[in-house]
Amino acid sequence: MTTPDHQSPASQPTAKDRIYRSPMALVGGVLLLAVIGWLGFDALFQGHGRAPWLALAGMILIVPLVIAFTLRPAVFAGEDRLRVRNPFRVIGLPWGEVASLRSGYSNEVVAKSGRKYQLWSVPVSLRGRKKAEMRKSRAAADAGRGGVQARRSLGFGGMGGFGGTGAAGLQTGPTRAESDQVMDDLRELLDRRGEAESAQGEVTVRWAYEVIAPTLAGAVLLLILLVTG
Repeated sequence: MTTPDHQSPASQPTAKDRIYRSPMALVGGVLLLAVIGWLGFDALFQGHGRAPWLALAGMILIVPLVIAFTLRPAVFAGEDRLRVRNPFRVIGLPWGEVASLRSGYSNEVVAKSGRKYQLWSVPVSLRGRKKAEMRKSRAAADAGRGGVQARRSLGFGGMGGFGGTGAAGLQTGPTRAESDQVMDDLRELLDRRGEAESAQGEVTVRWAYEVIAPTLAGAVLLLILLVTG
């Protein structure tokens, strides 16, 4: 459900950050913004009485929230730190401060302090996991059948290794869900860089006031219009 991208290199970086986003969230966010813009601007320019003001207040309230929950989330995995951009916060975790990366009904990073931070841009797909498990089971079954057929046709009763090539040819897709593969990549980076001297430091958390401020302003304006109406 996520696709890695690459950040533009700064002044000769040692390695490019891997960026993980949710393509479905991006598509959904663009579509929602298009609908909100269409309805909102129609009310602004064609509405009468209080309708334009209500539309303006609603857009100021809703647009930042849509951006925050769809277009904004991303995970930036570098050689020295993991940066998690969630709807209302940006968390910077040096690899030396990461205790583990957990996957359940959601994916999250656990700091050594015990704090947990959800990875919004790496959503868990239970359907994707089920499909990956089915492909894995099918590949194992095909491997077993291919090995038996190879031994029978070639006459090597104990040479089970001849079935491996046939199983690979019958593989039709990945046997790991995409979000689980992303977490595996992040765990591999943690194992490799967790003890590095340049990957030490403190966890930083910054609130996204560029999202919070307009949302609060829109809510206050909408409340005033409703109360005074």
